[in-house]
Amino acid sequence: VMVWLRRCTHYLFIIVVAVNGTQLTINAGDYIFYTDWAWTSFVVFSISQTLMLVVGACYYLTFTGVPGTATYYALIITVYTWVAKGAWFALGYPYDFIVTPIWLPSAMLLDSAYWATKRNKHSLILFGGVLVGMSLPLFNMVNLITVADPLEAAFKYPRPTLPPYMTPIEPQVGKFYNSPVALGAGAGAVLSVTMAALGCKLTTWTYRWMAA
Repeated sequence: VMVWLRRCTHYLFIIVVAVNGTQLTINAGDYIFYTDWAWTSFVVFSISQTLMLVVGACYYLTFTGVPGTATYYALIITVYTWVAKGAWFALGYPYDFIVTPIWLPSAMLLDSAYWATKRNKHSLILFGGVLVGMSLPLFNMVNLITVADPLEAAFKYPRPTLPPYMTPIEPQVGKFYNSPVALGAGAGAVLSVTMAALGCKLTTWTYRWMAA
């Protein structure tokens, strides 16, 4: 019975986080439709995707104890998001309406940190968290280069649910405005360490729950 509960628990967690990750992508990932605020939205998008990936991947990774499961987890989220992307496309929106994040390479780095340190949880939190936080914005910027021109797409297909506070205005040029990758990577590297620790802690809580 306990073995069955353990399997159901982590499979349920994967499904829940994957679905939530898809929703998070739809809400934060269509930053190309924020026109003048595209780069600011890219930073928010990068940080949110980094934290969502690292907490779920660390939980799944430490729960199974098998290097490679973080990449498997990222693959599931990617598939879910592509399904959502296809649904939007079928509704008549442009192909680039939802930009599917590049989770897989960052998840591979997380797996590598866990494997190279002989499944050391603390190394996973510190090294793996930093690697994911630093790499995901970079991979997603490469991803963004491949999509259609953001301004052209934004004006041709305005998003009907764009909230009033995100209405495009004159861009607020600031210190980090022209460096969204640096800002996203810097903030992500710091915050993802905390979220990696939380992911590992979730494993402890899960085992305690199963033993109760």
